[in-house]
Amino acid sequence: MNSLPIINIAPLYGDDQTAWRAVAGQIDRACRDWGFFYITGHPITAERIDALLASAKTFFGQAAAEKLKIDITQTRHHRGYGAIATEQLDPGKPSDLKETFDMGLHLPADHPDVLAEKALRGPNRHPDLPGWEALMEQHYLDMQALAQTLLRAMTLALGIERDFFDSRFAEPVSVLRMIHYPPRHTASSDEQQGAGAHTDYGCITLLFQDAAGGLQVRNVDGQWIDAPPIDGTFVVNLGDMMARWSNDRYRSTPHRVISPLGVDRYSMPFFAEPHPDTVIQCLPGCQDAEHPAKYPTTTCAQFLLSRFADTYAYRREAQTGS
Repeated sequence: MNSLPIINIAPLYGDDQTAWRAVAGQIDRACRDWGFFYITGHPITAERIDALLASAKTFFGQAAAEKLKIDITQTRHHRGYGAIATEQLDPGKPSDLKETFDMGLHLPADHPDVLAEKALRGPNRHPDLPGWEALMEQHYLDMQALAQTLLRAMTLALGIERDFFDSRFAEPVSVLRMIHYPPRHTASSDEQQGAGAHTDYGCITLLFQDAAGGLQVRNVDGQWIDAPPIDGTFVVNLGDMMARWSNDRYRSTPHRVISPLGVDRYSMPFFAEPHPDTVIQCLPGCQDAEHPAKYPTTTCAQFLLSRFADTYAYRREAQTGS
């Protein structure tokens, strides 16, 4: 249990159902044993990744005043730029040594959810950089499609219909994030990590990480192991929402980022989350008399907002009015 499994998902895009089921079985084992795995054979090109990395470096390399034109703390629907130490993923550690850009599904001002001022719903807030918006909006759609391909493969083992997740991911609250981790010597203290130990909030996360390294995953023995960059892969992990759906059959595994020495680190996670009104409750095939449902029923939006309040000071203040 010292290295994550690597799964070639190319058969998920073919017509060979035997090969499809074999890959689905590998994903199921990885979700049970680890809650983490690498994927190869996906359709996201190296050229796309190179373009995204170049754009990230341009954006984060700007002056703070320029980035703060889309300050995430000034929005109701959590879109835009998050400055260093905006987040605190591990409450026992200082706030994280990273800066971020978050976007979601773009909903125009006249969309019913926006007019109703529903949480996490609204237009994206992009920086004024050539080609940025078109690149990011297309990548968001492509990553959503990739996430749903993986979720479709999980339905076999979970005993649910093939389109179970597809039907719940119409107009999702998925988030595409770009992250810049400054070198470790810029930390405010020895205790400040790039990203404190945490589990992800939602359904499934797909992560691109550059060559700098620093991602660590806690295995079943409680040991922190490295999840090093592997060219051409995404790291996939499950979040707390999927653990609730599966009654902990699938793991939501703690992980962290140790800021690298002497270099900047860039990563791009995609957090796949369903429509905000989606009911999250134990799947029928994941409970029985010996394994009753562990978690109360909630909705996607209710659960995410409760977790956001734990992580972001500005979200806590918005909810409490302080």
